[in-house]
Amino acid sequence: MQIIHHGAVNGVTGSCHQLDVNNHTNYISSYLIDCGLFQGAETAGKSSAEQLQIDFPIDNIKALIVTHCHIDHVGRIPYLLAAGFNQPIYATTATASLLPLVIEDALKVGVTRDQTLIQACLSRLKKLLVPIDYNQWFLLPINPVPKNSDIDSKTFTKAKLKFKPAGHILGSAYVEIDLTSPKNHHRVVFSGDLGATYAPLLASPKSPYRADTLVIESTYGDKNHQGRKDRSKQLKNIIESAVKDNGVVLIPAFSIGRTQELLYEFEHIIYRNKNNPLWQNIDIIVDSPMAANFTQQYRQFKTLWDNEAKNKLAQGRHPLDFNQLTTIDSHQEHLAVINYLDSVNKPAIIIAASGMCTGGRISNYLARFLPKSTTDVLFVGYQAQGTTGRDIQQYGPQGGYVYIDEQKIDIKAVIHTISGYSAHADQHNLINFVKRMHHKPKHIRIVHGDDEAKQALANAYRTLLPTADIEIGKE
Repeated sequence: MQIIHHGAVNGVTGSCHQLDVNNHTNYISSYLIDCGLFQGAETAGKSSAEQLQIDFPIDNIKALIVTHCHIDHVGRIPYLLAAGFNQPIYATTATASLLPLVIEDALKVGVTRDQTLIQACLSRLKKLLVPIDYNQWFLLPINPVPKNSDIDSKTFTKAKLKFKPAGHILGSAYVEIDLTSPKNHHRVVFSGDLGATYAPLLASPKSPYRADTLVIESTYGDKNHQGRKDRSKQLKNIIESAVKDNGVVLIPAFSIGRTQELLYEFEHIIYRNKNNPLWQNIDIIVDSPMAANFTQQYRQFKTLWDNEAKNKLAQGRHPLDFNQLTTIDSHQEHLAVINYLDSVNKPAIIIAASGMCTGGRISNYLARFLPKSTTDVLFVGYQAQGTTGRDIQQYGPQGGYVYIDEQKIDIKAVIHTISGYSAHADQHNLINFVKRMHHKPKHIRIVHGDDEAKQALANAYRTLLPTADIEIGKE
């Protein structure tokens, strides 16, 4: 058995990991876990084709296993299909519902507007998709090993898969893969992206009972988030301060996960401040058709919500669909909203993608409003190196500038960051994920993080498990 990485080892994007079972040439079976897009600095020096191409052999890959449908975990799937991949694509039921929407949007934004090509790709994707419920073991295809072969009895003859809730976004999962042979049993766990404890809407992930080998993300391997009460209080205070001058508050947010968590928090603040005119009158605008579609999916899959969110529904509240919420659909409406907000002296909160400001409608808002001192920009998620979001975070407080669509934009807006709203587990969560396993891993491979985060997490795991093999993944 070996694990090969095709992304997310030199940073936090492009997640794509290959598990090879039985390395013998005649019997090798491989499983691909995610097939994501590179973003930010991780695309530096590479042409678009080089970033997207599937530059590894796929002949022995028996299945693609999708942990969740963020673009940095699924964005290369169309190119995998174009390379001839024709094997099952396993995903949780909710992820299988969301994935075609994500891929369609990715194709429209980054590849083509040709509906014939888009529909051909989506049709192929849907034929290969196999939805699986959480907590169900499912047999994976594996090359048979002849009984009278010269392979030893430790050769794996059976592989099965289970998705466990990861609490990151709707449908997200960590993956358990059980490998068995007549004299051997090995469980490999791929974390995907783990959610933060006490995040709104979704239940926190529970550790697996056992992992022999663990491949784990490390986005916040060197940091701990604020507590939920603190971050909610900080969100309320920032908004109240920001709108005193009647300016707009721009919140770049991923369409899946972060947007819905923010809506949930804003509904809670509005509900708790019934006598505060500011909160009863402020407009909250979601300018993203994708986010609107995903919010509808969140409502459809409310059985996956945590108990707190379900209790709010039982009280007759609507955490993702309240009176002050406006959703913008068409591009014409989008441009009209920008012009309207630029011409009136009226505060508003705008939530738009992309979450790292690498494109999408948030770019038009930033280009128009960053030069205004009445504007506030609030980051609530990780900004990868080389992204526009990271540049705004870094240079904005110094009164610097940023390039958007090749235009130099001066930054006079006030820049804020609340780390507690990250959908990623922090260092404390990542340590507890391992600590709470009954049978702890003998081998941990750390991926999906900047160098400092990976190293800090590796040191923490070495303290926790001094006899385990702790290593940082390499391509």
